[in-house]
Amino acid sequence: MLTKNNTPPLAPATLPLIAIVGPTASGKTSLAIRLAKQYDGEIICADSRTIYKGMDIGTAKPSPDEQALVPHWGLDLVEPGQRFTVVDFQRYANRQIAAIRQ
Repeated sequence: MLTKNNTPPLAPATLPLIAIVGPTASGKTSLAIRLAKQYDGEIICADSRTIYKGMDIGTAKPSPDEQALVPHWGLDLVEPGQRFTVVDFQRYANRQIAAIRQ
């Protein structure tokens, strides 16, 4: 079996994890989508505001159309005002990474 780029798939333990960082509205989402489509990957959003439900304005949260292109994780996790620490996010992200690599 080959990937979309006609290359053999990587074993789960060797799958790379690519981190894209930068300021809000700098093009991170479009780059992440291009890479995810090219390498048959998924996106874990790590923005401190997009984890909150309803925080769609002023956060550059991926649009529903963008989210439909590749699987997105880490969006709309908790209600505004609900406590969600960096440790909570780390646990969440590690679970998602493990699930994606299966």
